[in-house]
Amino acid sequence: MATLIRGGTVVNADRAFRADVLCEGDKIVAVGPALTAPAGAEVIDAGGQYVMPGGIDPHTHMNLPFMGTVTQDDFFTGTSAGLAGGNTTIIDFVIPSPQQPLLEAYHQWRGWAEKAAGDYTFHVAITWWSDKVHEEMGTLVRNHGVNSFKHFMAYKNAIMADDETLVKSFRRALELGAIPTVHAENGELVYQLQQDLLRQGITGPKAHPLSRPPAVEAEAANRAIAIANVLNTPLYIVHVSCKESLDAITRARAAGQRVYGEALAGHLIVDDSVYDHPDFDFAAGHVMSPPFRSREHQKALWQGLQGGNLHTTATDHCTFCAEQKAAGRNDFTKIPNGCGGVEDRMAVIWDEGVNSGKLTPSEFVRVTSANAAQIFNIYPRKGLIAAGSDADIVVWDPEGSRTISAKTQFAKGGFNVFEGRTVKGIPSTTVAAGKVVFHRGDLRAVEGAGRHIDRPAFAPVTAR
Repeated sequence: MATLIRGGTVVNADRAFRADVLCEGDKIVAVGPALTAPAGAEVIDAGGQYVMPGGIDPHTHMNLPFMGTVTQDDFFTGTSAGLAGGNTTIIDFVIPSPQQPLLEAYHQWRGWAEKAAGDYTFHVAITWWSDKVHEEMGTLVRNHGVNSFKHFMAYKNAIMADDETLVKSFRRALELGAIPTVHAENGELVYQLQQDLLRQGITGPKAHPLSRPPAVEAEAANRAIAIANVLNTPLYIVHVSCKESLDAITRARAAGQRVYGEALAGHLIVDDSVYDHPDFDFAAGHVMSPPFRSREHQKALWQGLQGGNLHTTATDHCTFCAEQKAAGRNDFTKIPNGCGGVEDRMAVIWDEGVNSGKLTPSEFVRVTSANAAQIFNIYPRKGLIAAGSDADIVVWDPEGSRTISAKTQFAKGGFNVFEGRTVKGIPSTTVAAGKVVFHRGDLRAVEGAGRHIDRPAFAPVTAR
């Protein structure tokens, strides 16, 4: 089955140009002017619209068991919601329980992901250390298409990685040609601040950001950067939420260190006033870690994207409903951490970024797909409109608009941190693996159509 996208402006990370795009099977086979549609091809009119690589969300948690419950979105509903928002690939996380073999957890997550409607791949978290972990990291890289390992520097008494684990895992990742990633928050400080607040009788959601101030994130970011510098490993820092962490990344990069930063759509748009809301369900619905910050930090994050010191945008999509969040009604530390966003990331970043002049359309492509594809070694298969690339495409209507609401979203959970925001610039059509999966409000996601994407290890480039 062939699909021809006709009359649009192709936007890649390096340039924009008028061209048609022809897809056959799951690949783009031609990009150029006035292409002829093969017999029986589906033709999509992209006149007056942009034709861009499908989004890559490098940070999602579908079907995640966490804090005694499981997220509302599984791999089918979560990836389907992503397709409706122009997002065609996710990088999710395998998170082994302490002492659980990495391969056992990996196969568990692969089983859950078989129902995905869009393409997916996995970071694997290192939550404990032993010779077996060392060995299985190698197996994952060599045999299972994993080239990134996640380290939680937070969540004491659960999945927190101590400095010994960080050093040993970073060193092993370097040997294997994989990139370490970190959730940068000082878990000990968070724990002690949480206990202080509870003792003071501050038990509601407003305590959440007080227990995780910017300095707590910045300490961990600086520590991870220092460890990576000593060991000469690259480093990817997830959900950078504050100016202080961005400053640490900026300093390291200015000194020649290979450090990458990720910004969440929520951290770019939503500020910390949400935690002062008198309605528990509303305030708790915004509890995620790191928390939403004050507007000065949002300004800094946009500057980080503009200046090239933040490289990707993600969502940390992790949906819990009001009943699940209510587990922490009398103790904020028991509120399951997580918010949604995979359906809305591209639209809110376009609206706040491109429409305001902060980003060009090509820079938008860079931070929503191309950089993630390059950092995690799936470029040019993903993140590019070119012959030979996967036929993962979003046709983007810059004049289209919609008002975001939990009542009309495809994602589960019944809550949306962007509730009521009207965005200008939305996907009109999403093509995934060569098939039209969303067209002007009609979601055509197919359970199980998503593919696992192997990500090869990094290797030296030679002229021979």
